Amino acid sequence: MQTYQIKGMTCQHCANAVKEAIEALPNVEETIVDLKTGTVKVKGNPDPAAFKAAIEEEGYEVI
Repeated sequence: MQTYQIKGMTCQHCANAVKEAIEALPNVEETIVDLKTGTVKVKGNPDPAAFKAAIEEEGYEVI
């Protein structure tokens, strides 16, 4: 699993939006969002540019 830091998640709605955006990408097998630490663990091999774009479209930032 790869771990990413996501800036801007403040509530469960934010976490759900990020999870849904990532899981809609090809080559993603599993996504675990930890709101407390602001991290996302992704199992699979999503395209890095598509991953970043999906997060930014939801209004968050990959650090």
